[in-house]
Amino acid sequence: MYKYIMKIAYDGSRYSGWQIQPNASSIQSEIQKILEKVLRKPISIQGSGRTDQGVHAKAQMAHFEFDEPVDIKKLLLSLNGLLSWDIRIKEIAEIDNDFHARYSAKGKIYHYHFWKEGVIDPMFFPYRLHMRKPIDFDLIKEATKCFLGKNDFTTFANLRESKKVLKNPIRDLRRLDLIKQEGGYRLEFEGNGFLYKMVRNIVGVLIEVGQKRRSLESIEKLFGDKDRKSIGAPAPAKGLFLQEVLY
Repeated sequence: MYKYIMKIAYDGSRYSGWQIQPNASSIQSEIQKILEKVLRKPISIQGSGRTDQGVHAKAQMAHFEFDEPVDIKKLLLSLNGLLSWDIRIKEIAEIDNDFHARYSAKGKIYHYHFWKEGVIDPMFFPYRLHMRKPIDFDLIKEATKCFLGKNDFTTFANLRESKKVLKNPIRDLRRLDLIKQEGGYRLEFEGNGFLYKMVRNIVGVLIEVGQKRRSLESIEKLFGDKDRKSIGAPAPAKGLFLQEVLY
């Protein structure tokens, strides 16, 4: 058996997320369907993790197995020739059989993008959260320090429909930087893993701080609450990118 890893970029605007779902179009299902068409055999692909509806990726990682060697260059051209414009396979490589796209990962990097200027460039509209109300990014920068380190992030995680309790809510957020960029800023998250909607929920709290609707001092209490109801709505999906999976 041969195993191959793919690096995948996608615009998530039109999709229900990464994972296959009944009666919905997902990134995983679209790629799997085209792989099966090209290789003419049933194929199962395994991603490094889920991205939510509307979330984008610059480097999602996924693997699949096949019972014979494939021509990687030809496969790459075929897949990108048949996939929709908003999904691209950037690289394919053969990998050791003991590799797993999800379980071999050591961490992930997510970026969240803001547009701060008065008029948003239409080229950025699908990929930036336009901050129309006044917001203090210096306050946001100060608040990012409150989330660093190994913590119980229960308050900042949505529960999936099938689960009533998080099995392991401890995550190590190694880096959370605010970086200036064209038109505004981005937040760069690096951690050993992320809970469901954790990044978007943290961004939502940081926006509240930046708009002076929440104090810096209140963040510590949120960790102790261990209750998603203690915070407001998550930041919109459109500004979030899975930037890199670390192995």
